[in-house]
Amino acid sequence: MDTAPLIHMANQIARNLAAQGEAAAIEQTAQHLIAFWDPRMKAGILAADPTPLSPIARAAVERLRG
Repeated sequence: MDTAPLIHMANQIARNLAAQGEAAAIEQTAQHLIAFWDPRMKAGILAADPTPLSPIARAAVERLRG
């Protein structure tokens, strides 16, 4: 699976929510991924190299692991 589009989308979501403050943006980004991404998308982002993710997106994706 090409993970570049998933990384791009996760970064966009995180960027749009960043004005809420870091902690809220992480939580809301994680909740968005949980609520709206299908299982294949979640599996893809979890398997992707996290390096290109923004700090907010990376922290949100880590919440999916837990």
